[in-house]
Amino acid sequence: MPTVIISTLTADGKTTLGPYSLVQPYYVAGKDYYAMLLNCRNSSNTAQNLLRSGKCALNFIPDDRKYFKEAVKLSWPGDTPEEKMPKCQFRLEKGLMAEAHPEETFPEVLTDAFQVLECTWMSDLDNGSECKPGELNGYEPPYHDFNGITSKFGATFILRVDKILMKEKYYNAIINGVRAQDFPPVPVDYGYRDSKNFWYTKHRRPIPELLPVRTTTVDSVRYAADRIDDKVKFTDEACAMLVRVPRIFLPTALKGCVAWAKENNVTLITAEHMAIINDKRSKEKNKK
Repeated sequence: MPTVIISTLTADGKTTLGPYSLVQPYYVAGKDYYAMLLNCRNSSNTAQNLLRSGKCALNFIPDDRKYFKEAVKLSWPGDTPEEKMPKCQFRLEKGLMAEAHPEETFPEVLTDAFQVLECTWMSDLDNGSECKPGELNGYEPPYHDFNGITSKFGATFILRVDKILMKEKYYNAIINGVRAQDFPPVPVDYGYRDSKNFWYTKHRRPIPELLPVRTTTVDSVRYAADRIDDKVKFTDEACAMLVRVPRIFLPTALKGCVAWAKENNVTLITAEHMAIINDKRSKEKNKK
């Protein structure tokens, strides 16, 4: 599991931190936003703060013993922010949300995190907004199915990803092509503690495994292209530039090409047009 330090806001607007492992993707496709899922104890500082302000940042820490020791120090149940934050060694700074919305207060982010997801709790889902902070000894039913207070001592939060911060080295690797040495050093957290220790293992060099390369035929692309729009058509050369697109994604790719063609008054998409479209997509990806 990942090792994530979640920053939230106390009632007086100060940033406090809590370590978590039960954080994973929730919405990855089909929505106009991405979302993460957090499972936690509903009496924790993190849960109570999310119920109050709905704001948090998921800070992914690199594999360094000093960082993991800090994560473990922050994990003792019941410690208040006033007790643990003065001793905390993590460096904090303002994130992108604070820059974009200076009139609001947002949790600070970890300076040394290799990646940060600044998030908002989607309290409208499953009527999560009905859940209120203040109960530290267990909530009584009724409970929510998947968002908010889900049991006497448990909570689940669907967190919309508002901003992504990433160290430049790892961002460039995603854009320009990843090599084994380009991955961040990520500690593997077993999510297990005994009476004495919390257990994790150190990062090792990733091992690549080649993907199977599959290509379709120009005729298959042509069949789909001829049915995607009644006015915009594709040359064989343009279709040939789409033979590596997986079949499940081909209709989406073709619709994107057709949208570009209509914006530019093109009725026959050629290989030259496909080069322009691909260049446009590359530039948009770089902006993100």
